[in-house]
Amino acid sequence: MKDTEHIRLFGMSLQQIEKELDIVEKQAAVDLQRRSSSDDKDDEFYPQFKETFRREAAAMSRHYEIFYCLERSIRDLISEKLLAEKGPNWWDTAVPDPVRAEVEKNIKRERESGVTARSLDKIDYATFGELGDVVRANWEIFIDTFNNEKAFNRVMHNLNLLRGPIAHCCPLAEDEVVRLRLTIGDWFRLMS
Repeated sequence: MKDTEHIRLFGMSLQQIEKELDIVEKQAAVDLQRRSSSDDKDDEFYPQFKETFRREAAAMSRHYEIFYCLERSIRDLISEKLLAEKGPNWWDTAVPDPVRAEVEKNIKRERESGVTARSLDKIDYATFGELGDVVRANWEIFIDTFNNEKAFNRVMHNLNLLRGPIAHCCPLAEDEVVRLRLTIGDWFRLMS
């Protein structure tokens, strides 16, 4: 067998392994991190953007990803805690009227725009600041989750400020990157 034949067989084996790993990832709902982030880029549009914006986007993606996980976990924590304590009608009984009114406006605006609904859960239509309002209105329920109300308010305020540039596509200054990491550490310390 010639070297080129060995190389061809090796390449085919690797392709088969990749296909099998695709199946495993899909069935187990895991990401084995086998592809670079550039594999997910839209080849039609992405190259048309300025190189500076593409570099900023790559740098900001890690901050967006961590904040996405943090915000989703906060929404989940609030929902689970209020469901356990207030029952299935927790949204109507535990959420402050102004928050519910704003959420209804957001749902209506989205429905009227004709886009796919972002969620079936009303809490996903609340702003980050409104999440803090929900916790503050139900502090007696969250007192065993967060170790200090004043610290909770400060951390939520700081997270909301840091969320702005991340959610609105502005690069974070290096000192704000440090502040983000420290504030996320503060968040987890609140629950210890």
